[in-house]
Amino acid sequence: MANITQAAYKMFILDELADNETTIHRIHPVMKLIVTLVYLIIVVSYDKYELSGLIPLFFYPVIIMSVGDIPLKPVLAGLAVAAPLAIGVGIFNPFLDRAVLSTLGGIDITAGMVSFASLLIKCCLTVFAALLLLSTTGMNKIAAALHKLHIPQIFIIQLLLTYRYIAVLMGEASRVYTAYTLRAPNQKGVSSKVWGSLLGLLLLRTYDRANRLYQAMKLRGFENQYYGVNLHSICRKDILYLIGWIVFFIIVRFINIPILLGLLVTGVIK
Repeated sequence: MANITQAAYKMFILDELADNETTIHRIHPVMKLIVTLVYLIIVVSYDKYELSGLIPLFFYPVIIMSVGDIPLKPVLAGLAVAAPLAIGVGIFNPFLDRAVLSTLGGIDITAGMVSFASLLIKCCLTVFAALLLLSTTGMNKIAAALHKLHIPQIFIIQLLLTYRYIAVLMGEASRVYTAYTLRAPNQKGVSSKVWGSLLGLLLLRTYDRANRLYQAMKLRGFENQYYGVNLHSICRKDILYLIGWIVFFIIVRFINIPILLGLLVTGVIK
């Protein structure tokens, strides 16, 4: 909490990267959204003990980051936010599932270790895909793509308002922390004795601020309708982008490329 303003900036820097002009950025948002959804479905469809089959799926985020000129640091920062949740969910797998699958260097590799590693890899892949969609498309165009796919407006508006509310929350958190440090200048961090009261104050302040923002929107004619931004028409390159990635995902899903390459190198398959 020492530098909430910088944390808020890091959080929205990916949305700012969506203004770049690269080949990936110029792909139609609907195509990018569909590719991302298919990618997420493919990733989560793997068995919990699968490791090698997931490796080729790293090609997607690597290529998108390279062609879209997306820096690695903000993507890793976003991953760091989601990683603790995945670790918390799977940290006990090695202790609960102790069936030995193999032995490597005298160390027993249990099913729990494999499932935990698989969970972490899936977490990395899915978070990377979501963050890269945001950094190459932007939240406004993502909402427009959802509108094109006939997603109900209430869900689109809720998504946009929740995303904007994060900025309000971070801003109020910065003000609360600044006020606290001014009243306790010699204290490092926030005392655990006031965590509850500060959290309650933060929620009340953000609720009040968000309510005033909503009232301002209503005074300016907001009627719970999504108007969105205009998107360019879908062209041939957009369709090729969609078909190319989906074909790649299907091939990777049903053919274990690392094992196939291993068999070819060892001469088992000629």
